[in-house]
Amino acid sequence: MTTTPAAPGPHDERIDALVARLSTEQKVQVLTGRDFWTTWPVEEIGLRRVLMSDGPSGVRGEVWDERDPSLNLPSATALAASWDRAIARRYGGAAAVEARRKGVDVVLGPTINLHRSPLGGRHFEAFSEDPVLTGDLAASYVAGVQEHGVAATPKHYIANDYETDRFTASTEVSERALRELYLLAFEKAVTEAHAWAVMSSYNAVNGVTASENDLLETPLNSEWGFDGVVVSDWTGVRSVDSANASQDLAMPGPNPWWSEGPLLEAVRSGAVPMAAIDRKVRRILVLAARVGALADVDVDVDVDVDEAGAVDASSVPSVPSVPSAPSAEDGVAFVREAEAEGTVLVRNTGLLPVAPADVTRIAVIGHNADQARTQGGGSATVVPSSVVSPIDGIRAAYPDAEVEHAIGAVVQEGIAEFPLDTITNPATGEPGARVAFVRAGTELYTEDRRATALFWFGGDAPTREADRLDITTTHTAQQDGIVRIGIGAAGRSRMWIDGELLLDEDVPFEGDQLGAAFLNPPARSVPVTVTAGQQLAIRIEHDIVQDETLGGVLAYQFGTEPSDDDPADLIAAAVATASTADVAIVVVGTNSRVESEGYDRTSLALPGHQDALVAAVAAANPATVIVVNAGAPVEMPWRDDVAAVLLTWFGGQEYGNALADVLTGAREPGGRLPTTWPVAMADVPVLDVTPVDGAVRYDEGVHIGYRAWLRSGTAPAYPFGHGLGYTSWSIEGIAATPTVTEGDAVIVTATVANTGDRAGKHVVQVYASRATSAVDRPVRWLVGFAPVRLAAGASTEVSVEVPARAFAYWDGGRDGRWAYEPGSFTLHVGSSVVDEAGQATLELE
Repeated sequence: MTTTPAAPGPHDERIDALVARLSTEQKVQVLTGRDFWTTWPVEEIGLRRVLMSDGPSGVRGEVWDERDPSLNLPSATALAASWDRAIARRYGGAAAVEARRKGVDVVLGPTINLHRSPLGGRHFEAFSEDPVLTGDLAASYVAGVQEHGVAATPKHYIANDYETDRFTASTEVSERALRELYLLAFEKAVTEAHAWAVMSSYNAVNGVTASENDLLETPLNSEWGFDGVVVSDWTGVRSVDSANASQDLAMPGPNPWWSEGPLLEAVRSGAVPMAAIDRKVRRILVLAARVGALADVDVDVDVDVDEAGAVDASSVPSVPSVPSAPSAEDGVAFVREAEAEGTVLVRNTGLLPVAPADVTRIAVIGHNADQARTQGGGSATVVPSSVVSPIDGIRAAYPDAEVEHAIGAVVQEGIAEFPLDTITNPATGEPGARVAFVRAGTELYTEDRRATALFWFGGDAPTREADRLDITTTHTAQQDGIVRIGIGAAGRSRMWIDGELLLDEDVPFEGDQLGAAFLNPPARSVPVTVTAGQQLAIRIEHDIVQDETLGGVLAYQFGTEPSDDDPADLIAAAVATASTADVAIVVVGTNSRVESEGYDRTSLALPGHQDALVAAVAAANPATVIVVNAGAPVEMPWRDDVAAVLLTWFGGQEYGNALADVLTGAREPGGRLPTTWPVAMADVPVLDVTPVDGAVRYDEGVHIGYRAWLRSGTAPAYPFGHGLGYTSWSIEGIAATPTVTEGDAVIVTATVANTGDRAGKHVVQVYASRATSAVDRPVRWLVGFAPVRLAAGASTEVSVEVPARAFAYWDGGRDGRWAYEPGSFTLHVGSSVVDEAGQATLELE
């Protein structure tokens, strides 16, 4: 059952006149994608196609292709760890500049689902476990994108906080938890930053699929005033009935339900009112006008954002807007800065920072030190032009020191692509491979590629017409020994090396085909004995299986699987390398089979033998720094046995340089935890992400993240908001407006001083609590925050505005409303959810 959609946003007669010129058939056609990434143009009304692209940590463009690289921004967890609205706005701006460069109109991001469980597969892609931190940063990100005339698309609406059975599972959640947590995370992106699009999720909410759910209308449209386009997640529209909901656009195209057949018939029969169709078409035309895709419908409107990155709601455009000129900020330099701003120092016994003049020999240990993860798997993945690894960054930052690397422990699972400088295209003699699409033995199309991890999302390649993929390259071996060479793809593959058929397998699909099977395909490999410099002629044939659910999407990878080296030997070699070094830097982390779209995690332990590696290195060298290259929490059983621990997330393409900046002290580790890190997975109070009987039950209500930790009484390894720096701080003179009423705000003030001997960054955090309440409230909840940067010895007064809504709760009675419980509230001001500098009280009247 659906509600009747409210009237669209601000009236524009020009848009209405264009809608009236379209035939019923044209209107229905406009509501679906033309192909995987674009909408239908209608030339007679001046409507060109609108191009959409993943997002959210970079902009891929129309094709997923290493020949058209993209800026690889740090993961969303790194952005959230900055606790800085200005950084979030600049992050959105960097994405918009990339979008404009690639001709993209709509960025499919940010992802602002909550960190309900650390097992969530896309945890790295979302911001935080807290809706206020998420909502504020999301609004700034959206403003940063849209002030350049590119649409942002906050996603996935709503309660899509897990990957297991994400297409079919129902999130069973109370109305209060929806309002106070999951919807609150989206609210400011709509009401203040005025997002031009929102993406509906795959999952159902309380039994109703998101693309058909009343939540698309209330609160999104009717209460928040959303006048943009609700875009479906790809293949998320699964019925004609969804056209009666406030779902506006079905992507990709063609869609079997909203095609000209079923939906057109439903409109003609009256099952879907023409008014509902006109409303959707109008919104799509308004979106087109805003991004410059609709001729002769332009209005210049700017979005005002203050110095802190907060959005001025009164300046938000509610009418079509033409694109403005993109900023000139250096995107690569911003990646480096943003990663340092989000790096969280959680332990330091005084070793860090390490000045280049103070060391002559550095041991850099770890698989991820050389093959770092700069981004998570799935739709957040882009192809950067280059990546600075930790070992590259450290060598550049310590030019006079001897830097020696040891792998220590294998982290990789599955196929790793061949480095470009080890492969030669036999057709051109240039680095790369020749790829051909074949049908019935006839070559239809060829590409000269510069990678061996190949993806086709849109573009010109005839993925739907071909029945075979042929790949040829020459690989130059880098060392003597046995190398496992293989493929990563489901389906039938044959591989010849130097003319000999060494692999011939039909690999079954695993999991859903748009998830694990595509984003992290099964691998098969064979051992090959090689000598350094030997050239291996590789030829691969892969049978393309046509599957309409994939919509012409194709992925194929080939390269090497991990070696069979003895783990004990690798650890022993690392210990030998570390034992005589002035400092040992161990980079540990996850791999693509641990954190990715398409599947959830099953463990918080580091993969492979990394824990044993850290323990052995720390025992051999007390000056050991651990760098955690993971987008989400991991267990760290050795954390108290090392000199320092840096949580660096997925750091973007400048990861190594940013890490070196923090290690040397050239930059402050500016991050604070956006989510709680546990001692052990067994301690996590809200963990489950696996549907039971088709449902994931959010029975914890409003108690997720640090709220659940405080309620359970179990101490985590590191609490929400925690983070150290290279200086010391004091927070004094805390005061707050003594009373507040509905619709008003509280001003919390404090004097913050840098009491150390170097400049630094701090984040003042304000939490609320209530000693007694008629409703079940969290022990403490975040209501405001402010980053502070000061020179050594300097101080300043900080003000944090807290709206009265922060003290309300959702009363899900007959009409549903925000309810205010009069009485006293305590405001806790400090450096984390548990590190309190002082309190203030107020009366809610």
